[in-house]
Amino acid sequence: MSLPLELLLLAGHVLLVVWLLGEILLRQEGTSDTRLAWITLIMLLPYMGALAYMLFGGRWLGRRRRRLHAESHRRLPTFRRAAREILADIQPTVPDRLQPIFDIAGALSDTDLLGGNDLELLGRGEDFTNRAIADIEAAQETVHLLTYIFLPDDVGRRFCDALIAAAQRGVQVRLLVDSVGSKRLLRSDLKARLKEGGVQLHDMLPAHMLRMAFARVDLRNHRKILVIDNEIGWAGSRNIASPAFAVKAKFAPWVDCTVRIKGPAVHDLQMLFLEDWHAATEEEHDDLLRRVHETFEGGTDLQVIGTGPDCGIDTLQQILRTSFHAAREELILTTPYYVPDAATEVALRGTAMRGVRTILIVPRRNDSRLVGLASRSHYPDLIRAGVEIHEYEAGLLHAKTMVVDREVFMIGSANLDRRSLELNFEVSLFGWCPQFASQLRFLQMSYLNDARPVDTAKWLQLSNSRRLLGNAAGLLSPLL
Repeated sequence: MSLPLELLLLAGHVLLVVWLLGEILLRQEGTSDTRLAWITLIMLLPYMGALAYMLFGGRWLGRRRRRLHAESHRRLPTFRRAAREILADIQPTVPDRLQPIFDIAGALSDTDLLGGNDLELLGRGEDFTNRAIADIEAAQETVHLLTYIFLPDDVGRRFCDALIAAAQRGVQVRLLVDSVGSKRLLRSDLKARLKEGGVQLHDMLPAHMLRMAFARVDLRNHRKILVIDNEIGWAGSRNIASPAFAVKAKFAPWVDCTVRIKGPAVHDLQMLFLEDWHAATEEEHDDLLRRVHETFEGGTDLQVIGTGPDCGIDTLQQILRTSFHAAREELILTTPYYVPDAATEVALRGTAMRGVRTILIVPRRNDSRLVGLASRSHYPDLIRAGVEIHEYEAGLLHAKTMVVDREVFMIGSANLDRRSLELNFEVSLFGWCPQFASQLRFLQMSYLNDARPVDTAKWLQLSNSRRLLGNAAGLLSPLL
């Protein structure tokens, strides 16, 4: 006698849920709230939740990517050790009370805090475009560009013209783009123009149906790196696109922050680029890492932190938390997306509760409605702790910055959300320099001038319907 279909479906449901619960609870990676969020989703939507977990629940890069990353980590430390020996006399000068930030950064990453760097802050889109293209036009040996988004708009075409011109005068030009973020470039006429012009163009982490069986397709390379002649480095939040950002024009202008670097920290940016290039192409260019870098007396202490799914899961969170704990007078953060893990938010709230002036600047209009709802679900607890929340109104504030006590600073590609903190490949610059930190704080104050403080009474007295919607989105925070 055959079993009824309903009984078979019920049995399948139970077996599927039990198997996935065991799988989730046995995972070595991830946090408790992430596990709880997945368990809740699977219990509420067993088949849809199970499918979502199998596609997006782990940090599966695929066997080939893991192998190439392991090869890079076996080979590249030799060059890091050599660089440290050469630069031994350029010692950082961080005060003792702030040293724990860089102690934890050094313990969790492959890089060190390096003195003797010359930094230039660029906070306007046209300044970045003109300055970066000028560097490419002056390149004599190599141009390495890695970006998440490369749009075939007016800015993208200007960069393409500069890259092609460099390649045609004999410069080795390597362009690495994320296959999802830069899909418009990869489907445009510029792709053929670049390759015909001698630019070595490759896309990273291809996303297609076949790859879903072997790796998680939403793990993206969100880094923005430009290295010229192994001497000049660029990093920050700026993609290769016009601030008008044609694909999401109603949220424009995109407001970014980027740093131009000369000095020993460029070596670590170059190494990060070459790791990603090796993972995409299997090519090795170790000869580019043997050059001794120029140093600047009295320059900025700077550390390059590369994070991603093939690194420690909470590297960036731990450095941020330590930075929050170190603050004594003031902490200012800007981010387009605020959906952190629980421990990072507790540290942020604790900073405000200790009497440190704590300012969080986020965009008023977010290009992701769900992420915007999840971000705002955190407002009441932040407000009660004393965090000053300001919503930027002059576009989409895309700059990811931090200044602690006008001394320690952070600029990078990582948002304060779970995707950047745990899943995507990101690059962040942490440093100590009162002069540069003050410049960055001045830029943050310009954002503050175009922002409006949130109505604390409104957020502490939400209607039941608003609270229900916000808290429901907040439940998904660990999955965003």
